[in-house]
Amino acid sequence: MDFTIELKKGIGNLMFGMTVENVKQVLGEPTEMETIDNGMEEETLVLHYDDQNLTLFFEGETKLLNCIDTDNEDTVLFGQKIYTLTEKEIAQLMIANNYFAEDIETESWGERRVTFIEGNIDFFFENDELMSVVFGK
Repeated sequence: MDFTIELKKGIGNLMFGMTVENVKQVLGEPTEMETIDNGMEEETLVLHYDDQNLTLFFEGETKLLNCIDTDNEDTVLFGQKIYTLTEKEIAQLMIANNYFAEDIETESWGERRVTFIEGNIDFFFENDELMSVVFGK
């Protein structure tokens, strides 16, 4: 699978707005499926693909793909393999591609989250090492 992120669109052949069945046609059966209550009288369906290092989130009445979490080392953003980059280098990459609105927070579990609001993307770091990327439409 191609792990190139297109901000607000998807990753590789997985595009936001796809149904669960569309995703299964691309990736096959997930390793695990779970439903979580998002507290807004709506449930989120979560598909885990452990062999791809992907977690996919489906929301809405018809359960459409709207968020992706990946820690796959082959993930590419703006032509760069981001798991080889430091936090500073990722910030420079985002800025070089006209994403400036940055929010930084340390999560309760200790990871540092760097959000680029315009791109709807979060980078999670531990000791300056990228641990996970979460992005949505």
